[in-house]
Amino acid sequence: MERITVEIDKPWLTVADICEYMDVSTFVVTSVLRTGELPAVKFGREWRVARLDFEDWINSQRRSERLVESEDPSVERIGR
Repeated sequence: MERITVEIDKPWLTVADICEYMDVSTFVVTSVLRTGELPAVKFGREWRVARLDFEDWINSQRRSERLVESEDPSVERIGR
């Protein structure tokens, strides 16, 4: 599996940057940030995520999903 690289030319990403990149709502992103699942720093009311941490998080999510699929025999796979 090839590693995803985030092609955003900023070292720190805002919630809006992540929302746009992932095509999700701010609620989804802030929920993940509040749990601490995605490492972030909060400046006042604004969250910032290091781009490299975001890349690592995306790639770890992909690995986790593949592990779940490979362990669950009830998951249908396309192309098999």
